[in-house]
Amino acid sequence: MLVSVRGHLKRYFVTGLLIWVPLGITLWVLHLLVSTMDQTLLLLPEEFQTERWLGMHVPGMGVLLTLVVLFGTGLIAANMLGQRLLRLWEAVLGRIPVVKSIYNSVKQVSDTLFSSGGHAFRKALLVQYPRDGSWTIAFLTGLPGGDVANHLRGEYVSVYVPTTPNPTSGFFLMMPKADVIELDMSVDEALKYIISMGVVAPNVPGRRASTVALKPDAGRSQAVNE
Repeated sequence: MLVSVRGHLKRYFVTGLLIWVPLGITLWVLHLLVSTMDQTLLLLPEEFQTERWLGMHVPGMGVLLTLVVLFGTGLIAANMLGQRLLRLWEAVLGRIPVVKSIYNSVKQVSDTLFSSGGHAFRKALLVQYPRDGSWTIAFLTGLPGGDVANHLRGEYVSVYVPTTPNPTSGFFLMMPKADVIELDMSVDEALKYIISMGVVAPNVPGRRASTVALKPDAGRSQAVNE
């Protein structure tokens, strides 16, 4: 009887954790994001801040300001005049020694990740890591380039192997294309699978994974059945 009561209490406790832990972490992340974006209000003159004309701080106004700034920047940069101003701004930054290195590196990575025509982080892969017979999920980031490609024999792909449960850290590897398996899984599903440490597995019944065969020119993959 006592064992049964303890079992029920443990089950209820775990059920409560499963409800409140995701909700609490979600609210904490949202609060962190909103609080960080609200700092952009400090860039406004004092008479335009909510404390001045509303008499109180309104959470979330910084989010709206950030969205307006991002949209306005994209709108300006999309026309010819904006592109000229952007090139002029980059030329000014390019003359500052330390800033030049940091800006060019960050810009190159961001252009690769967020470009609609790129193929970085567009595919979830299955690779053997850290040894043969041990499998993990990775993401396609492109093809080896520069002098590195001159020292690789055969066809290789560049992949990013994230760590669990924090996928923002990981390992960059260059692997033979024949050893990489393209998964029938979206990047979002793969990230959920990684963050949950394999608990939240995507359900794709009746479909199999396939080996990846990437075309270097198009950046797309062609599935080859196992």
